[in-house]
Amino acid sequence: MECMTTNKLVLAIDDDHAITDLLSIILHTHGFDVIAANTSEEGLQLITEKSPDVVTLDLMMPDINGWEMCKRIRTFSKIPILVLSAINDPDMVAKVLDAGADDFIVKPVPSAVLIARLNMLLRRSSGSSALKEPDNLKWVRGTAPLSS
Repeated sequence: MECMTTNKLVLAIDDDHAITDLLSIILHTHGFDVIAANTSEEGLQLITEKSPDVVTLDLMMPDINGWEMCKRIRTFSKIPILVLSAINDPDMVAKVLDAGADDFIVKPVPSAVLIARLNMLLRRSSGSSALKEPDNLKWVRGTAPLSS
């Protein structure tokens, strides 16, 4: 599997310390830097302080649930959010995606799938900000400067 990461920072938010420890180990072995938060409030604080490249988020948090977390994060950031949850209910998946999550994976997840999904989100997020509109498309969109 291709590992596209180079010092990409992942913020793992989960109230279960064993899960954040396991995520840290798995992600470190694939070239990610990892910081962990075991409360939603701590996670929100770390997003603003550390500016991670991507967030993994548990859906069932005791203080602020994953749906509300996605809504709050989206008020100030476009950071990619990957929800990791033991809940396998299509209605809940749809609700959290509508709330602002970028992807949803049911736990337990094979590490190869987790890494692939994180890499996909990182490609999408870096590609959208790095793309420059070609000059020929400006004419199509009507944004090209008018010449006299």
